Amino acid sequence: MTKRNKILIGIGSLLVVVFFVFEIIIMVKQEQASESASSSSSQASTSSSSSTLNAKYTTSELNKLDLPQLSTTIGSEETKVTIETTDGTIVAKIFNKYAPLAAENFLTHAKEGYYNNLDFFRVVKDFMIQSGDPDNTGLGGKSIWASGTHKNKKIDSGSGFKNEISPNLYFIRGAIGMANAGSNTNGSQFFIEQSSTNVQSQITDKSSYPTKIYDAYKKGGTPSLDGNYTVFGQVISGMDVVDKIASAAVKTNSVTSEKSEPKKAIKITKIIVGKEGAQ
Repeated sequence: MTKRNKILIGIGSLLVVVFFVFEIIIMVKQEQASESASSSSSQASTSSSSSTLNAKYTTSELNKLDLPQLSTTIGSEETKVTIETTDGTIVAKIFNKYAPLAAENFLTHAKEGYYNNLDFFRVVKDFMIQSGDPDNTGLGGKSIWASGTHKNKKIDSGSGFKNEISPNLYFIRGAIGMANAGSNTNGSQFFIEQSSTNVQSQITDKSSYPTKIYDAYKKGGTPSLDGNYTVFGQVISGMDVVDKIASAAVKTNSVTSEKSEPKKAIKITKIIVGKEGAQ
């Protein structure tokens, strides 16, 4: 092989290496650009979703709305319930008008004894206490329309019934909400908001809330749940019992792997339903 040929081969090999290095640089830059775009899209989505709560209302309009959670009086379109537990009594009112499906589901289950002797299987201090699952795991429970005499596929085809989001109701301290496994998958599980610390800093858009609700979040709650879960009731007495239950010593739930299962069982013994309001 002549010296000239060796030089040409060397130059050719070098060009091949340079080509591959150039291709790798381009691929890396494209991937970084793609990741950057994805990140921007995610941030935009988050910002957009946080601003959609009550988007069709002005602050002035929101401030004119009925806010039944802020009153302990039981109105003509509300129902009083007394939740007897092994740790004490909780009294609440159910909002038949603003969450008719969740109200009917809860009240019917309560009257038929569905909730009797069920555990508060999930308690998270400074957040909430949860019950309503016959399996006491967090994975069970059905609505009244899923089977039996009340079965109605138009309301619950088998995966749960729809969310009911109202500009009149929020997840302030003492709120009672439907637990679900995703949008429109409500069954029988419910939870009571227990947080007692000021959470106003979690609200990024004050104008999307009625002023009195924004002020109520000084006393606790979880505003991030607003617009994603159904509020259907409010505790009007017995928050000391809710606090006691939330403070229970817990262990890891063998099914969900969350450390939130009370070491000593805390049960609903029965739920007494008073005179029902209009639905």
